[in-house]
Amino acid sequence: MLHSTRRALLAGTTALAVPALAQPGFPSRPVIIIVPFTAGGSTDVAMRALAEAVARRLGQPVIVENRPGAGSSLGPATVARARPDGYLLTQLPASAIRLTFLQHMSYDVARDFTPVIHLTGYLFGLVVSKESRWPSWAAFVQEARQRPGALTVGNAGVNGTPHVGMLELCQREGIEVTHVPFRGEAESVQAMLGGHVDAAATSSLGGVMVTEGRARWLNIWAAQRSRKWPEAPTLLELGYEGLALNGPYGLVGPAGLDPAVVGVLHDAFKVALHDPQHLATLERFDMAVDYRDSADYAAFLKVLVAREKELVRRLGLRSTG
Repeated sequence: MLHSTRRALLAGTTALAVPALAQPGFPSRPVIIIVPFTAGGSTDVAMRALAEAVARRLGQPVIVENRPGAGSSLGPATVARARPDGYLLTQLPASAIRLTFLQHMSYDVARDFTPVIHLTGYLFGLVVSKESRWPSWAAFVQEARQRPGALTVGNAGVNGTPHVGMLELCQREGIEVTHVPFRGEAESVQAMLGGHVDAAATSSLGGVMVTEGRARWLNIWAAQRSRKWPEAPTLLELGYEGLALNGPYGLVGPAGLDPAVVGVLHDAFKVALHDPQHLATLERFDMAVDYRDSADYAAFLKVLVAREKELVRRLGLRSTG
């Protein structure tokens, strides 16, 4: 009797020790992650490194599918209509949340998604080519004040965070620049390097050009100086009280996902988040791990929704659709 009880206890302990991925039935085929941005940008590069690590954990391919355009809403709009089986997820950027306060959308952030895991956030800033005539943000502002609308600033799309951040900077300075939207940040940065626009408001893909000696930051929009590019001043240091933007994001699936499936996905992504290859990719872009489990991410989304609503009101943003 004693031996039988011991065997039962050991069996129970073993069952508890088995990771969530051992649950039968899921996944039995590839998982798709929609990235609502173009290939080659920091989101795409980081997500592909993460997908490789997750695939090793799940034992199934994890495919990154780029669906840029429509203000980064195509991924969320697709997933909101998808079957809730765990095989289709999307990155949920702040811009896709912001868009719900600018126009009628086919999804509601609070109603139509199951949060899986929060991952990280971007480093944003304003970058110019190495040969540009502006040694500092102050010099850029001075010329913009003297020549209203003459200076051009590229971004990855209207009402995306780089565009919105630059709008707020200009509003605070009382200056006017011409905002030039591109299909993605890779195109925006290349246009800046080629002299087609004067500067690019971008995520840390621009910083990669700084590392290569082809560009320099005029400012970054993080709360603290970048570890990778410590020479770049923050907006807070430049006197813009309360102005820091980092564009947090995570992964969501359709509403109604089975909690067991959410557990499998969450556990696999949590391990992959700390995979050396993925961490090296985040380090390249100076993006910090910002892990939140499914419940914490759900609570955080409520904060983000309120924050984006206030941002739209404060800046008087309008839809371009």
